[in-house]
Amino acid sequence: MPLLKPSYTADDYWNLPDGVRAELINGELWDLASPSRSHQRIVYELGRRLGDFIDEHGGSCEVYPGPFAVNLFADETTFVEPDLSVVCDPSKLSERGCEGAPDFVAEVTSPSNSGMDYISKLQLYRDAGVREYWICDPQKKQVIAYYFEEEPVATVYKFDDRVPSALFVGFSICFANIVRPR
Repeated sequence: MPLLKPSYTADDYWNLPDGVRAELINGELWDLASPSRSHQRIVYELGRRLGDFIDEHGGSCEVYPGPFAVNLFADETTFVEPDLSVVCDPSKLSERGCEGAPDFVAEVTSPSNSGMDYISKLQLYRDAGVREYWICDPQKKQVIAYYFEEEPVATVYKFDDRVPSALFVGFSICFANIVRPR
């Protein structure tokens, strides 16, 4: 849900009170709720396994779990905090976060934000030049992988399927193994 003010700026985003997380999209600040344990488990395992894959294959990309500020268009207008960002161009990295589009983004939906992930952020990420975007939906037990550089662009996978990356050839992950109780 947007926070209330006619129009917000990058200064408003960077001057949020300690402990308050939000995203700046089209002049609106969108409050970010604290994620659930299962949400964090998915983010952690995906990030860990993807990072291990990149390291094992001599890649130079870096994996950043949220909260991680992404100045999506590198113009101070849109700041998002994807659940997981992978940045392959080191010139985009600053102490503030990522200045421009990450190469890979994953969002884990929750009942309160799924519309943002499925609609608003999908369009933002595509327009900004994100190369691959995964929407991981624990409620539907599915992942929609958007491969923006390929045809067909999107593929729907069930949590029991192995979800492959087009960007990181040879990497795939089965989300059912992550969400099973230990």
